[in-house]
Amino acid sequence: MQNSIIKMDIKDIDRIIEMCWEDRTPFESIEFQFGLKEKDAIKIMRQHLKRKSFKVWRERVNGRNTKHMRLKDSSRFKSTHKRKI
Repeated sequence: MQNSIIKMDIKDIDRIIEMCWEDRTPFESIEFQFGLKEKDAIKIMRQHLKRKSFKVWRERVNGRNTKHMRLKDSSRFKSTHKRKI
C-alpha cells in the first residue's frame, strides 16, 4: 500500500487526516472513500503528523467505538462537515 500512499494527492491526504481526527468518522468510511485500510490510514497519520500529535491521536482513538462500524450502533458514516468541492 506504500506505493498508493506516495501517489496520493495532498488534498486527499489532508482529507484522510481530517477524517481520522473526526470522532464520528469510522475507519470503514475512509476505506470506502479512499480504499485505505485502517493500518494505512494510521501510516499516513504517523508520516504527516508531529510525533506528539500522533501519540495524542492514537491514545484518543484506540478502542473508540465510533471509529469502528462493528462497534457502532448506527450504520451512518457520512460526516456533516464534509467539504464541498
